[in-house]
Amino acid sequence: MYRRGVIATSAQVLARFGHALSDPTRSRLLLALREAPGYPAELADLLGVSRQSLSNHLACLRGHGLVVAVPEGRRVRYEITDARLSHALGDLLGVVLAVGDDHAEEACARPAAGQEARS
Repeated sequence: MYRRGVIATSAQVLARFGHALSDPTRSRLLLALREAPGYPAELADLLGVSRQSLSNHLACLRGHGLVVAVPEGRRVRYEITDARLSHALGDLLGVVLAVGDDHAEEACARPAAGQEARS
């Protein structure tokens, strides 16, 4: 059995990972970096976002330990921190696609004030 502290720590790690994936741009960025390392200007063009926006998303992903910046002379290349993360993203994507999202919005919706959640 897990100790309470281990479960809490694991839950916190998963919550941070979920936060990183909760933004569609960050999710697309992780998927792009899963395919190959990239440079900020090229990644911004690929994703159709401003360089400033991309910089903010990269900072978030770096803060969560999901990507690293690798200096290359005057440029910086970004890549996924660990190959296991690339594999896990692929597995997660496969599971989510297999399950489908027919009821995703309903499943996570919070009940309105004064209403009880129905099971």
